[in-house]
Amino acid sequence: MELRKIKRALLSVSDKTGLVEFARALKGFGVELISTGGTARTLREAGVKVVDVSDVTDFPEMMDGRVKTLHPRIHGGLLALRDNPSHLEAMRANGIEPIDMVVVNLYPFEETIAREGVTLEEAVEQIDIGGPSMVRSAAKNFWDVAVVMLPNFYERVVEEMRANGGALSLKTRRDLAERVFALTAFYDLSIYNYLSKQSSTGIGTVPDPTELPTQIEPELRRQRVLRYGENPHQRAALYYLDNTGEESGVANAEILSGKEMSFNNYVDADAAWQLVCDFDETACAIIKHMNPAGVGTALEPEGAYRRALATDPVSAFGGIVAFNCMVDERAARAVTEIFTEVVIAPDYDEGALGVLRAKKNLRVLRAGEPRRAEGLEYKTITGGMLVQTRDTHRLTPEDLKVVTKREPSEEELRALMFAWTVCKHTKSNAIVYARDGQTVGVGAGQMSRVDSVKIGATRAQLPVEGSVLASDAFFPFRDGIDESARHGITAVIQPGGSVRDDETIAAADEHGLAMVFTGVRHFKH
Repeated sequence: MELRKIKRALLSVSDKTGLVEFARALKGFGVELISTGGTARTLREAGVKVVDVSDVTDFPEMMDGRVKTLHPRIHGGLLALRDNPSHLEAMRANGIEPIDMVVVNLYPFEETIAREGVTLEEAVEQIDIGGPSMVRSAAKNFWDVAVVMLPNFYERVVEEMRANGGALSLKTRRDLAERVFALTAFYDLSIYNYLSKQSSTGIGTVPDPTELPTQIEPELRRQRVLRYGENPHQRAALYYLDNTGEESGVANAEILSGKEMSFNNYVDADAAWQLVCDFDETACAIIKHMNPAGVGTALEPEGAYRRALATDPVSAFGGIVAFNCMVDERAARAVTEIFTEVVIAPDYDEGALGVLRAKKNLRVLRAGEPRRAEGLEYKTITGGMLVQTRDTHRLTPEDLKVVTKREPSEEELRALMFAWTVCKHTKSNAIVYARDGQTVGVGAGQMSRVDSVKIGATRAQLPVEGSVLASDAFFPFRDGIDESARHGITAVIQPGGSVRDDETIAAADEHGLAMVFTGVRHFKH
């Protein structure tokens, strides 16, 4: 263990938490303190003697503090190797004295851009230059210099100096240096992500939003460690994806009541939330294992929930319930009639919260304003990551192409549009039977599309006859149409595009069905 005694330290911090106490502790070890601007003023007001950086550099702070520590007498004192004769000679020749510790935290860039209405100019002024330069210089020379970036490091440093007569070990100096490069990398990434989203500043060339970037740096910040992952033998944690700029959604949802969220709770809650956010009308979705057990729309939340529940009450047991509207007491009482793992909604009225909080095991999440997820979507594979733009396509009646002899009625058209939206959020191969505002049966995740057709119909708890059918991709053969017609459907919505479309259309005509093509596929893996 190679010890280095701390004789001279430079302090320049934006976060003054614990600063005075730490500075006094350093003075107690006989450390000479150098400081800048507001840090120096805070210390002097507390009676701690400091030397101004300008007295060390013989150069004034200027340009509103933009230039103050970028000087050879600062960086030379940090970077010089103490056992290198040529470095020592350069220090003597240029009046440079060694600096053994840097106590610096960076300008609050992230806090600044988080403020509502912050301007680009305000954000740019919070891009720290001198701070990252100093801590990187100090960290590079961890053999001789210690660098302390966060107030929660102060106590550990003081304890070790007390144990070693004012010195720090090589291990501690290296540990602190490693943390520096992690923190500065994250800081620079925050700046990059912010500036890359500024599309109307006139700075540089605005990238084509339809093109994927050549390099992606996901900015992940751990929020909480979870009990385990998909299974108890797997470890897991929830991370914020900071570069989305989203304040609503599942990762940012406030847990108002109930047990700790599990890995699978988060996955299913996100699937439910994304589904209901795709509806403009009041909607409720019940999700099990990322697939809809039922979806309903109505004029009020209780009605939407009861329509969703009626689809498959058995599968709904232990499910995730999502609303895209304020939950009132009547809806809350309906939800608590059966065991539910999680309920997620934009907000809840006082009566609803009282009812839901009475269920101790029910996790209650407030997700904020319902918004359709945009931006990029990431899926990890062994050795890499797949990235795609999110499936934000929204179908309109004008997009539909009627391909059968019979056109859908207005009622059928509403049901087809509803079924198509649900089908978009169902694992492929996906088949959804529905009426206007209510799912009837769901066939999800089968290897054969016709099997999804059969499963969706045979497991339906509501009458299939008279409903419509949605398929997330084209029918490769007419057997899917024949099978669904056997159960009494009246209309079909599908992307089209199969080499056997003519056979499928002919089958629909034979059964007297109306069929429309969307021209868009919604695979979900």
